[in-house]
Amino acid sequence: MTEYFEVHGRDGAARLGELRLDDPVSTPALVDSVEQSSTGGRTQSGNEVIEDAGSLWARERELPEGADDRLTILPHRAFPPGTRDPVRESFRVEHPEIDAPTAAVISSEEARDVGADAYLLSDANGFVGHASAFKDAIVRTHEAIPADTALYLSGVATPRNVATLVYAGVDLVDAKKAKIRGAEGFYLTSEGERFLEDLRELPCSCSACQQPIEAFDRRDCAEHNANALRTELRVVRERIREGRLRDYVEGQARHDQWLTAAFREFDQQYQYVEERAPVVRDSELAAASGDSIRRPEIQRFAERVTNRYETEFDGPLVLVPCSAKKPYSESQSHRQFHDAIQWRGHLASMTSPIGVVPQELELTYPAQQYDTVVTGRWTADEQEFVAEVLRRYLERNDYDRVVAHVPPGGYTQICETVEPAVDAEFEYTVVDHPTTDESLAALSEALSGVEAYQKRTREHRIVRAMADYQIGEGAGEALFPSDEIQTTSRYPKLQVRDTDGEQLATMVPQYGVLSFTTAGARKWAESDAPSKTVEIDGFVPKGSVLAPGIVDADEEIRTGDDVIVSGPKAFGVGRAAMFGEEMQDSTRGIAVEMRHVDET
Repeated sequence: MTEYFEVHGRDGAARLGELRLDDPVSTPALVDSVEQSSTGGRTQSGNEVIEDAGSLWARERELPEGADDRLTILPHRAFPPGTRDPVRESFRVEHPEIDAPTAAVISSEEARDVGADAYLLSDANGFVGHASAFKDAIVRTHEAIPADTALYLSGVATPRNVATLVYAGVDLVDAKKAKIRGAEGFYLTSEGERFLEDLRELPCSCSACQQPIEAFDRRDCAEHNANALRTELRVVRERIREGRLRDYVEGQARHDQWLTAAFREFDQQYQYVEERAPVVRDSELAAASGDSIRRPEIQRFAERVTNRYETEFDGPLVLVPCSAKKPYSESQSHRQFHDAIQWRGHLASMTSPIGVVPQELELTYPAQQYDTVVTGRWTADEQEFVAEVLRRYLERNDYDRVVAHVPPGGYTQICETVEPAVDAEFEYTVVDHPTTDESLAALSEALSGVEAYQKRTREHRIVRAMADYQIGEGAGEALFPSDEIQTTSRYPKLQVRDTDGEQLATMVPQYGVLSFTTAGARKWAESDAPSKTVEIDGFVPKGSVLAPGIVDADEEIRTGDDVIVSGPKAFGVGRAAMFGEEMQDSTRGIAVEMRHVDET
């Protein structure tokens, strides 16, 4: 149980937190050792909040008293990589408990909960710089230590790599490496390092660089490097607040091959990154490179569309290209498509990097929030990904016909790749460009004789599709069968009511999800729909549910999910501020932001 570290915000595995000292430290943070004065007292400046109780290899250490104004590193023994287990067991340290903020020194190979507030990995220098080993060490450690404790890597951070360290889940770093590189004559920036002797002018305006370059020496260089690292962490914290750290890492990591390899390794660790990635964001998702396809939000959307969603529309599927304007239905091109289709076919958009977007989910994150580079040419990776999503989508949904109203080139090549692998018959209606009169006439003619869908039918199917995507396969039919609901208001702010007029849920247009009322949550709890329930202790929440009050939580819960909150004295619904496993493990922080609560 931690008392001195609390997570306040999340952006995937990256976290905004607080090291709760007398003078709190906002994390991710640069922390350094407390300097000893000549009289034995301590001098403190900036974030000099670390006090090391010392290595047990040198001599036995007395139990430190600790203090509330610093993080005390407990007495420790570090082992070199590859040390055999019997040796580790023979010299294993029993970490004492003291009533003060503490950090335990462990290796990633023997990571475990020892009751500390932070965990310093002794083998960081062995795996930072090796992408696969770095990924394995961080994932293994986070799976072993409590969710509400800080992860500390010492002696490895530079302005260039710290964004990737934080993206992976590191909370605390120090300036040791940056200062050493400065003393060796290397001038560090977020783009890399340069020999001090090669500089013709100082590109930074920090306090150390406010002098002529002729007077700038290696001691100044060390100070600058620490300043540059501190500045980079400010940028990183702001990116986390905006929910856009991944965008920054994709661009910044291009300056170093191992950093690019590192975040690609984490993209392959889908369970780790997906459970930590929120289901909704306020920010734009910038899909600026081929690596964007592997982002957890995009992979999750494709997985849910091809495994949870199932169309209820009869008749043909109409595939159309995406548009730059979001949501698609508000674009000029899609309005032209609608005029030709007249609700006689089920519309879905093909797009990179999202894949296939059924019209019912055009508002659902990230389909409405992404922006991508438009060149008119598809890369091989883009074609392969979208073709795979389309194939899986068509295998799950039983269409007799696919009307492919897509332009020549990449779109057509994707359809032609998928066509032999599925049962549906493809028909192509674009003559030269999708919005020419001739092409739109061909699209309308292809749907001749097909009966149009009624407004009530469309609206009911939209809310059921959203429920399937949001909650799980079959949730839409379990919660909102057509003979038990009615929809009021207008799209995209549909309200779902029962036949007596009681409101069950409302569409949230900026996220493309359903927001449940207490009545809707009760119907959900009593149904066969997949559960996203947080069980709480015997109290009535006021505004939010804190982690200590949670008895249990479904592991399928993701940050941003609507969740049922149930306990001996209360029943309600709210939005998850943590993912399910984190709720189970944490002893501090807000777990659920409540929206409606009934006393029971």
